[in-house]
Amino acid sequence: MTHGDDPGDVQACGPEGRRLPDGFEDPLSVLDRLSRSTFRSRFHLREGDRAYARSKGRETIARHARELLEGRIGAAHPRNDGRQTPMRGHPVFIAQHATATCCRGCVAKWHHIPRGRELSGQELDHLVAVVMAWIEQELAVRP
Repeated sequence: MTHGDDPGDVQACGPEGRRLPDGFEDPLSVLDRLSRSTFRSRFHLREGDRAYARSKGRETIARHARELLEGRIGAAHPRNDGRQTPMRGHPVFIAQHATATCCRGCVAKWHHIPRGRELSGQELDHLVAVVMAWIEQELAVRP
């Protein structure tokens, strides 16, 4: 796979345990791991993407994230897996590359959610939370 650096081990989150009650790693912990990837850390929202996200609001962008993730990577064997997520056109697309939610291979590698089966509602919720945390960080850092 050519989509980034070593994801590290989720168990290496530290003694304070950054796992949520549902068993998923805290989105901010995921973002911290991803920030150490040269490939993942090069993605940033462009001015137009930031303006679009702000104009639509968090609720709408989160709904778009859920719809896009479910439609593009939710299936057990997504069409064109590994090539289905554009590099521009919507803030969520950029976020998907930055957060390793762009294809099932990256989801398996970085989020430890296996390929070959449909994503559950909880898994989608987790991935959307990671995408939204990244977008929110981008909006806070780049006004």
